[in-house]
Amino acid sequence: MTKFTAMAKKTVSLPQGTRDFGPEEVKKRTYLLQTIKSVFERYGFQPLETPALENLETLLGKYGEEGDRLIFKILNNGLHEPSKQPKARQALENLFNGKSDPELTERALKYDLTIPFARYVAMNHHQLTFPFKRYQIQPVWRADRPQKGRYREFWQCDADVVGSTSLLNEIELANIYHEALTRLRITGYELRVNSRKILSALAAFCGKPQELMTLTTAIDKLDKAGLEKVKEELAQRGFDQKQIASVGDYLNIKGPNEQKIAQLQKLFAALPEGLEGLKEMEQFLQSGLLARSLPIQLDLSLARGLNYYTGIIFEAKAPEQVQIGSIGGGGRYDDLTGLFGVPNLPGVGISFGLDRIYDVMETMGLFPPSVASGTQFLFFNTGPEELPASYQLMQGFRGKGVACELYADTVKFEKQFKYAERKNIPYVVIVGSEERQKAHFLLKKLQTGQQQSWPMEI
Repeated sequence: MTKFTAMAKKTVSLPQGTRDFGPEEVKKRTYLLQTIKSVFERYGFQPLETPALENLETLLGKYGEEGDRLIFKILNNGLHEPSKQPKARQALENLFNGKSDPELTERALKYDLTIPFARYVAMNHHQLTFPFKRYQIQPVWRADRPQKGRYREFWQCDADVVGSTSLLNEIELANIYHEALTRLRITGYELRVNSRKILSALAAFCGKPQELMTLTTAIDKLDKAGLEKVKEELAQRGFDQKQIASVGDYLNIKGPNEQKIAQLQKLFAALPEGLEGLKEMEQFLQSGLLARSLPIQLDLSLARGLNYYTGIIFEAKAPEQVQIGSIGGGGRYDDLTGLFGVPNLPGVGISFGLDRIYDVMETMGLFPPSVASGTQFLFFNTGPEELPASYQLMQGFRGKGVACELYADTVKFEKQFKYAERKNIPYVVIVGSEERQKAHFLLKKLQTGQQQSWPMEI
């Protein structure tokens, strides 16, 4: 073994938070994607794709302070050139001090699909038909700490409607969640909802209307950290004990959805924005258009710490037994394109977390066995004289839609049988000299060992 080969074996690896996907995994992911895509298209959504890279200024300031830190920035070209090094060093120092510098980086990998979609709409609004309904299935990147169910590169499946304020859009998106997850046979999931208007009212009720993002960022950690940790974080961020107690009163509201709304109506009686949000929520939850079996819950701790949400927000929670958490989320953003100079285009959208849904289905054993199936017939290589007849027969089966392959080398049958078994190929086809003379082929089912002779004509 050469020194180079030894070093390569020792150091070869993947970046943390990324994964390879082998053939079986790709087939399962394709099944997942096709299932969700088919639901999107049945609801009238059209496909869209945007580049992996966006200008950094397109992304910064759209996800809140925490989100901005997780954006993967890309270094500019040519920083090694002597003429650029002084500015590059200063830019790097600026970056360490929390300031982005275009001398160092002007581009970034996209953090999600929503902001690039808003940028697309802003650039193309003159030629789009509104309401514009699009779905988008692409990878995104976040400089996050990898852990179970959390990756640095992962796929999102988004559906958004732009150009309508109708609550019917939220109803449609909730039903899309339910139909897609039901088709994937995921039972025990829960769709949780809240409203940024309700959260804004809470900030005003506490006497901290300007600290909405601070408040929502803390509340969003309730599930993982618990109420006391949320209170500690608020205290560290300048909330006094009375204000923290008000947040605690809000988070302690329990009961069915109707009872929660009634208690909140009393709490926010003097706050018009809160009452407006509660009215919208009530109309949404009581709509007869929602699927009857949809497991939906008003979750007052749901905050989704992104700057751009303005109305009802969603989060799909995985079944409790898999301990993965969120498998999707979204909400209304009534002026997202205004960030790019095109105001008054309201929108609402949801996202499916493909990688987490994959993990849920794998853990729960929900992928149908047929999904991972590949080659159905393995044609044995019985020698050069029989090869033309075998190949012609194989092409005939392929023309009928049967997945086939021919073993490339003329080797012992034992090796060819082992190949079929390791690849879970259910049938082998043998055309030997005797079969060729009789214009027949031998079809053997590996699971049972049964074999039968068939005429070469198919």
